[in-house]
Amino acid sequence: MPSMTAPSPGPLDEALAKVGDRWTLLIVDALRPGPLRFNELAEAVAGIAPNTLSSRLKHLESAGIVVGRLYTDRPPRSEYHLTAAGAELAGVLRLLAAWGANQSPTADAPRHELCGSAMEARWFCPTCDRVVADADAGELDYA
Repeated sequence: MPSMTAPSPGPLDEALAKVGDRWTLLIVDALRPGPLRFNELAEAVAGIAPNTLSSRLKHLESAGIVVGRLYTDRPPRSEYHLTAAGAELAGVLRLLAAWGANQSPTADAPRHELCGSAMEARWFCPTCDRVVADADAGELDYA
């Protein structure tokens, strides 16, 4: 008889537990260029309700993706910025946005500022200092 225990969460499960909703990803993207205050974030993430923004910021802080720094004590006001983990996640979001652009007839993919060509993501091995073909990258195991 097979065991009824739940499988342990995989890497994709872990990632989605930290950032598994639309608002959270849009907040991280809004913070990509640099720190923002609460009202600036509310303007940058169109349509987000203040209570939702507050809730998502608390979640992102507890997940170690965002840090809020007080800039005034009375009333308490914070400026939010990405941690190193948040900056890494922002890079992943750029890949997701590029994929979205490829699926859209109107959105444009990210372009190289110097020549204007559409950019592509590639696997890179820092040990070998080489770009690695998808076929040679090995399997990604999400379970």
